[in-house]
Amino acid sequence: MGLGGWGRDTAGGEGGRDQVTVQSDRGPMGSPGHQGAQRLMGPREALSSPPLGGSREKSRDVADGCVAGKEEVGKSKEAEIKRINKELANIRSKFKGDKALDGYSKKKYVCKLLFIFLLGHDIDFGHMEAVNLLSSNKYTEKQIGYLFISVLVNSNSELIRLINNAIKNDLASRNPTFMCLALHCIANVGSREMGEAFAADIPRILVAGDSMDSVKQSAALCLLRLYKASPDLVPMGEWTARVVHLLNDQHMGVVTAAVSLITCLCKKNPDDFKTCVSLAVSRLSRIVSSASTDLQDYTYYFVPAPWLSVKLLRLLQCYPPPEDAAVKGRLVECLETVLNKAQEPPKSKKVQHSNAKNAILFETISLIIHYDSEPNLLVRACNQLGQFLQHRETNLRYLALESMCTLASSEFSHEAVKTHIDTVINALKTERDVSVRQRAADLLYAMCDRSNAKQIVSEMLRYLETADYAIREEIVLKVAILAEKYAVDYSWYVDTILNLIRIAGDYVSEEVWYRVLQIVTNRDDVQGYAAKTVFEALQAPACHENMVKVGGYILGEFGNLIAGDPRSSPPVQFSLLHSKFHLCSVATRALLLSTYIKFINLFPETKATIQGVLRAGSQLRNADVELQQRAVEYLTLSSVASTDVLATVLEEMPPFPERESSILAKLKRKKGPGAGSALDDSRRDPSSHDINGGVEPTPSTVSTPSPSADLLGLRAAPPPAAPPAPSGAGNLLVDVFSDSPAAQPGLGPSPEEAFLRFVCRNNGVLFENQLLQIGVKSEFRQNLGRMYLFYGNKTSVQFQNFSPTVLAVQTKRVASQVDGGAQVQQVLNIECLRDFLTPPLLSVRFRYGGAPQSLTLKLPVTINKFFQPTEMAAQDFFQRWKQLSLPQQEAQKIFKANHPMDAEVTKAKLLGFGSALLDNVDPNPENFVGAGIIQTKALQVGCLLRLEPNAQAQMYRLTLRTSKEPVSRHLCELLAQQF
Repeated sequence: MGLGGWGRDTAGGEGGRDQVTVQSDRGPMGSPGHQGAQRLMGPREALSSPPLGGSREKSRDVADGCVAGKEEVGKSKEAEIKRINKELANIRSKFKGDKALDGYSKKKYVCKLLFIFLLGHDIDFGHMEAVNLLSSNKYTEKQIGYLFISVLVNSNSELIRLINNAIKNDLASRNPTFMCLALHCIANVGSREMGEAFAADIPRILVAGDSMDSVKQSAALCLLRLYKASPDLVPMGEWTARVVHLLNDQHMGVVTAAVSLITCLCKKNPDDFKTCVSLAVSRLSRIVSSASTDLQDYTYYFVPAPWLSVKLLRLLQCYPPPEDAAVKGRLVECLETVLNKAQEPPKSKKVQHSNAKNAILFETISLIIHYDSEPNLLVRACNQLGQFLQHRETNLRYLALESMCTLASSEFSHEAVKTHIDTVINALKTERDVSVRQRAADLLYAMCDRSNAKQIVSEMLRYLETADYAIREEIVLKVAILAEKYAVDYSWYVDTILNLIRIAGDYVSEEVWYRVLQIVTNRDDVQGYAAKTVFEALQAPACHENMVKVGGYILGEFGNLIAGDPRSSPPVQFSLLHSKFHLCSVATRALLLSTYIKFINLFPETKATIQGVLRAGSQLRNADVELQQRAVEYLTLSSVASTDVLATVLEEMPPFPERESSILAKLKRKKGPGAGSALDDSRRDPSSHDINGGVEPTPSTVSTPSPSADLLGLRAAPPPAAPPAPSGAGNLLVDVFSDSPAAQPGLGPSPEEAFLRFVCRNNGVLFENQLLQIGVKSEFRQNLGRMYLFYGNKTSVQFQNFSPTVLAVQTKRVASQVDGGAQVQQVLNIECLRDFLTPPLLSVRFRYGGAPQSLTLKLPVTINKFFQPTEMAAQDFFQRWKQLSLPQQEAQKIFKANHPMDAEVTKAKLLGFGSALLDNVDPNPENFVGAGIIQTKALQVGCLLRLEPNAQAQMYRLTLRTSKEPVSRHLCELLAQQF
């Protein structure tokens, strides 16, 4: 909070590292004198250090008073509130008294207010007194003033201009202590107004030759803070070369701060800062080659300047390997030195020493992997990481596995990684930490090739039986990809996938069994084996539904290949499949009906038995329209069609076209930690490719969702055509299973556009894709509302574990299963307790075809829904308009029209927004004037609005005035987006 959080906010995103760096880089207190020691301190130290030129005794009095007060109020909550109210009353009376307070008294009371605020109580006065302290020439008074401002003053406060003037004076004073305090305040407040005021001055202070080292440090970190908040405000063009030259500064603290700044800047403009590479290599070389005694003031547990070394290595990862041979040679020498030092016995047994040493080592390995151009270094890095695989520290084992995953994708180090396969397999079996086990599985996936595929797949299948539920789906995908990618014997591939379904059927997505069907269909030499194997698998007492799907498809296509064996004769095949029929879902039953009609074509002797099944009342009068239609059509087809027609209609499925494996595409979409290495392994094994790439089979039993279905009757116009699927992503049956809702083809506007449409209306479609449609009907009265949400299943497959939830809103539960083509309703009771800016979030989760689906939407509940229209005469309107004349009560926006400027449409939108339209109030008849009251349980907020259209310029000017500032701005933004 406030200045105390400086180490986290300005350290280049490394948590407390910069704070520790500054402290470890500080010289001895006594060596340059107290003033010199102050200059060496970091931002947090400078603010908490003893006062320079002030009274230690007075400061101690203030601190002792706060501690005593804390001890007194700590007895009970009531005593604390009583004591604090008494103290606040005393401070308020002191500030309002006629007698002017001296600087010490003002500082003391402001410090007490700050302490009370830190105890968790609101402070609504004392801000001006804190601003007055900024003009003091005493360090302690100025320090407390800046501390109070950094913690309590809002970035939009009216006092910002006064604060900016005081900061400007301190920056121009050339007093290094005052300049540091001012820079710290800029960084901690970090408002855009401050950035606009000082963004041009801070680079000048940073590169000025007469700036003290402590000022340069603070300026660099302050500039970094402003750049992260508002990148467009930091003009670095003319200062770039001089900022880069700070890497040669003699003061290590300045170099550390400069590296954090340059690392952030070069990510956006790498070409402007590419000269930093040679300077960073030079500085890194000096640190790495130095002994711990050479940099005594900057050595941390016998490791010279560890955090600066890490920052330099990270900076080098922003650029490719140096083109200059001398610079590259020097860098390679540095990297080799780090690897050599990692092999040396530790100089200390303390954990701080090993942490600092390992931090540099892992960052060095990251740079080696980033370059991927030095085979010797890559192999050495792999061997070094291999030593960590059995280290007693869990974090080191995790980091080693994670780094080796990346090394496995390099053609230079892949073989070296494979030598550790036994250790990694052992980690997969014995590790107690689930995150380490997952990294071990990722590494096995990354190191897999044709030589070890069977061993790795068998180990991953064995691990899958006891794997944590959170990672089972990812393991299933990886096993399926490896089995397909490196299969030489297709019978092994079929065995692996069927074993996968047997072990983790619930986590085998549609893509996996689609893929095995596609490969079996395209490979004549494996069809008989697949039919025999799946027939045997179906004989198990407990058979997963995905196994039934695979069995139904394969036996329907290739069951004739095993029909010669009496143990798998056509009647036996049919009986086996039909014994599973009543246990399956609607989609699987539909697939089995297609298998039955295929059997009539393959095995005419089963015709009478199958027709009896199709003729049964449970099929012809089935409640599910899909099953009923199939039963009727298949029965008629088998009865009317001749043998030749039947053979033509039900002929064997043709081979599927060659395209990218959808299983790999799904793993890419999941963006799992181990997926990246698989995507890049073509670099090390160009010959490895999918054995039979292609899109998934689309069995006639799986009904695709209808894009034109409007289950709720809420869509007035037909939806726009769905965008074409991206190349290589597979067909619709695959893409609808994406984990990300954004990846599913949408039928209507985006969720944000749909949300904005509800600002001025209460009914409509909130969300729609190929699977699900969500409709809304709502009504609001005063501060209460009731909303009806309609969830429509647009497919013929049942949604499982259907769970829509809304935070902070009273809801009624809905059924956990939504049948295909069905619709369920959820009622929400809403009460507006106080004004709000952020709408509630609707989270919908369910399983479709075994794959988890989730989406999060903004619920169309905005503050204007609780408008009560208010009629008033012109005189009353203008009188109320003048009463709301404070700057913070008004919000105004001038914007270009995004839609045709139609007066009737505008009137309808304003009425839908909730306000009453007042006639004959504005002198210009083309303008619109409205009034209303926002009803909440806690208070009422009056609102007046005026909309001025300019048809010639196609512009609007919208003005809103309310009794609460946030409400004015929020309503203005909401309404402006409607035009």
